[in-house]
Amino acid sequence: MLKHSDARFEDYQADGHLWITLSTGEYYPDVLPLACELYKPVLVTFEQLLKSSHSSTNLFLSISENKPQWMRIQLCRVFRKYVSPETPVEMLKKKSAAQATCDQFGKGFRAITEVQSKFQSRPMPDEALCAVLWEYKERGKKGYDLTERLFTIVREQYSGLNIIGPERAGKDIILGELFEDYPKPDRPVDFVLFKNKKPVAVGLARYDSDRGGAQEDDRIGQYRDCASEIFGYAQTKGLNLKVIFLNDDPGLLLGSMWRDYSSIEDSWKGKVKVVTLRMFPERITIKWLLS
Repeated sequence: MLKHSDARFEDYQADGHLWITLSTGEYYPDVLPLACELYKPVLVTFEQLLKSSHSSTNLFLSISENKPQWMRIQLCRVFRKYVSPETPVEMLKKKSAAQATCDQFGKGFRAITEVQSKFQSRPMPDEALCAVLWEYKERGKKGYDLTERLFTIVREQYSGLNIIGPERAGKDIILGELFEDYPKPDRPVDFVLFKNKKPVAVGLARYDSDRGGAQEDDRIGQYRDCASEIFGYAQTKGLNLKVIFLNDDPGLLLGSMWRDYSSIEDSWKGKVKVVTLRMFPERITIKWLLS
């Protein structure tokens, strides 16, 4: 299955299914006992706050004061399902923006009496809602698994090469904090490779089990913008930087994704490589990083 050292991402497409790493999933309804055990306390807390609230706005403000953070975020997700499905979940999760969220979206909140009635009509714990919350829990796991495996590969197989970044969950590397006068200082990346304490490659890692349409176009555009920005900066500073896009997912086999990634490599020949985990040791060499 090994390719020539100079093989392009395009050359792997014919047997692409052999080069992706499938993350294992969980079966339904097998997950329900664990989901109900984990999220019953969330539903009990929501019920308590719901009974003591005189309005849906008051309910949300009470939720925003709840601790710890994990509980507050889960309560926000339940609130969104019952009270305000049009409100972006990331906005609901911002504790400091709670009052602003009420001001902007409060008129569309479902009436507290109706929320109480709907909530009481469901069993405790509500298996259906627990299953939905469980899906949120699992959403980022595949991406975390991907980066964790990457860090293991680098540490075990690359002598003298160091890697920084969030190994699983954690704060992204912000390029403005790593490079002086970086043009987009808030640019986040997933990992940076160093050789002899000198940065040699910047990387993004993504796991998407399914992808297509506008989402696919967005990803390709984001990658092109990121690479162009990094190489523009490297040229002005006289830096020899490479860009690595680590993607490992069944979505690579759908639509034009593989061809689109190949075109990104071709746009910056010798400077960009798109790889899966299985390709990484073969395609990302010290010789290439330092060339």
